[in-house]
Amino acid sequence: MGMTVSQKILAKAAGLDSVKAGQLIEAKLNLCLANDITGPVAVREFVKSGCKEVCKDTRVVLVMDHFVPNKDIKSAQQCKMCRDFARDQGIEDFYDVGRMGIEHALLPEQGMVGPGDCIIGADSHTCTYGAVGAFSTGVGSTDLAAGMISGKAWFKVPAAMKFVLTGKPGKYICGKDVILHIIGLIGVDGALYKSMEFTGDGVQYLGMDDRFTICNMAIEAGAKNGIFPVDDICREYLAGRYKGSIDVYEADPDAEYEAVYEIKLDELQPTVSFPHLPENAKTPDQWGDIEIQQVVIGSCTNGRISDLRIAADILKGRHVAKDVRTIVIPATNTIYMQAVHEGLVDIFIEAGAVVSTPTCGPCLGGYMGILAEGERAVSTTNRNFVGRMGHTSSEIYLASPYVAAASAVAGRLATPDEI
Repeated sequence: MGMTVSQKILAKAAGLDSVKAGQLIEAKLNLCLANDITGPVAVREFVKSGCKEVCKDTRVVLVMDHFVPNKDIKSAQQCKMCRDFARDQGIEDFYDVGRMGIEHALLPEQGMVGPGDCIIGADSHTCTYGAVGAFSTGVGSTDLAAGMISGKAWFKVPAAMKFVLTGKPGKYICGKDVILHIIGLIGVDGALYKSMEFTGDGVQYLGMDDRFTICNMAIEAGAKNGIFPVDDICREYLAGRYKGSIDVYEADPDAEYEAVYEIKLDELQPTVSFPHLPENAKTPDQWGDIEIQQVVIGSCTNGRISDLRIAADILKGRHVAKDVRTIVIPATNTIYMQAVHEGLVDIFIEAGAVVSTPTCGPCLGGYMGILAEGERAVSTTNRNFVGRMGHTSSEIYLASPYVAAASAVAGRLATPDEI
């Protein structure tokens, strides 16, 4: 039996000719990642092990992004532990205030991840890097500590599901609509511990930012990872960024998939996930009249420059509704500067929005936009669980930048055609 793309990457990392679904392997890691929430736990486990230095053959990256700039004493202590560890271990890939970004936007932007890499991160959305053809997945902080020590990790080789993307997306449709539609189709456990492999002629119409968004939310379907083919669009993105060798893998003709879905991109409508699960996906004919109090445009899912351009295009010459707090968060300092130079920040502020330094803040209910009792938010983030962004009675509607910006203007859940 042939292998899928993810299985081929894992076979290479394990030094094996082939692997099959369900097989337990020990794989060599290209990169280990942690942030200011998961990093301190990994550091404590590292110290408890008695190990004196991190593995020199595996890149270790620490990104302070969840509560940075620090919101309170506890978050300051968390970051201090990571700063001290990075200094003591001589870790060069340490990102903090002034040299920062949301981790899953920052690493691809800085060329730290690429095709054929085997990557673990102590954050569930580490699956984002499948957009550049890497096998990348989230792990617990203890496994991350073991990875930093040994440069290796144990995996059960995942079975796979294939999503054949066909056609060209219509107006106001982007990667967020694609993945929300898919999660609505298969459910939040529809791809549990499986590899979601995206292919088909429709891939050519999805830019890298779309692909990052789609892979980012593979975990919201329970997947172990998501992965796209390395095509000319991907190669162009990697050129001048990624310094490693570009190892391109293709699935064998007889690779086994537990399920195959055709997703007709040209038939998709703007899609929003209603509270309180990403699978609760609805199209405009199902929305009804949903009044909102807040909009968040940002996160590791939709805080890239194309997302900000979309939002600015909708907001230009308009003003957000009187009672709607609109928060725009560029995902990295580079994106922030680009938004400044392109005049996007002017558009946001003139429209009545606020622009934040890069942070995960509101996505996890940390800061920079906490919801009060009974409030509703339209957000370009990735999770809408009960209490995710604040009070347990608040509600989160996951949406694309198109819908988020239009909703900010309308004061209710809306599409750009409605404003």
